[in-house]
Amino acid sequence: MITIKKKIGIPRALLYYYDKDLWIEFFKKLGQDIIISRKTNKKIIEDGTKIAPNESCLALKIFLGHIIELKDKCDCILIPRIFSLEKHHQVCTNFNALYDLVNNLFEIDILNYNIDISTKNYQLLGFLKLGENLGFSYIKSYNAYKYAEKIKKMKRKKQEQEQEKLLQTSTNQIKILLAGHPYNLYDDLIGKTVIEFLTENNITILYSNRINHAKIQEEYPKIAPDIHWTHNKEIVASTKYYEDYVDGIILISSFPCGPDSLMNEQIAHKIKKVPIITLIFEDLNNEVGIITRLESFIDILKNLKEEKNDKNN
Repeated sequence: MITIKKKIGIPRALLYYYDKDLWIEFFKKLGQDIIISRKTNKKIIEDGTKIAPNESCLALKIFLGHIIELKDKCDCILIPRIFSLEKHHQVCTNFNALYDLVNNLFEIDILNYNIDISTKNYQLLGFLKLGENLGFSYIKSYNAYKYAEKIKKMKRKKQEQEQEKLLQTSTNQIKILLAGHPYNLYDDLIGKTVIEFLTENNITILYSNRINHAKIQEEYPKIAPDIHWTHNKEIVASTKYYEDYVDGIILISSFPCGPDSLMNEQIAHKIKKVPIITLIFEDLNNEVGIITRLESFIDILKNLKEEKNDKNN
């Protein structure tokens, strides 16, 4: 079997924020070169918006912009097709349509693997075939995958432990849960705007994707027992779990996300102990409005915290 060393492009968008450690460690273990697209900027969004289907959410427009940013810099671009990660549930339609969408819009070499639990296309099998496409044996691909999986789990565990420590920290700082998909929370032109503002205002931030993984299945049914979308479970579970630990919750979504719009309504209906605000990002022109809403929200939380402290003294 002849191995092929390629420069593999990885878009810094959507699934990247779930599986970047798995991808990077897997390819590095196989001796492949990796190029990750730059952090999202205005040009990336503008380029993606020009070619995106009309119904695309902002996150998908950003993803397509990252494809444009990468396409002339690498031999191939990694674009998985993911349908389901657990029985009887699916991921967002965008994730299982990415391969076909990009294949129709661009003339590029796509490196692909499929995950669909309902048809027994498991993640391990997908990575074995991924390695095979690069000319590696199943044994070498298996070892690379298990190593990458171990690194990903270790990093996730560390994030969970660090966040649990924050819960035990007793300060007068306001604590806020940022709840949303990681590709919204950590994108430089979406969630980073919120994170920077909160940090500058001495707010302690907790993140929905750093909830103890074992808590997800336990907590999400308390708000919405019939969630169809796997990735929304984490968001919903975190709002219920952290409800007793934070002073407020900020829900972050990109317009027009259908699953988020339904789940955010459920959260707002069921969470009663703390104030909630929903920030929906549609383009880059609403940043001033976002900051204004955040300022008002923080003022409300400060007033409530002062009233609570006065009652306890």
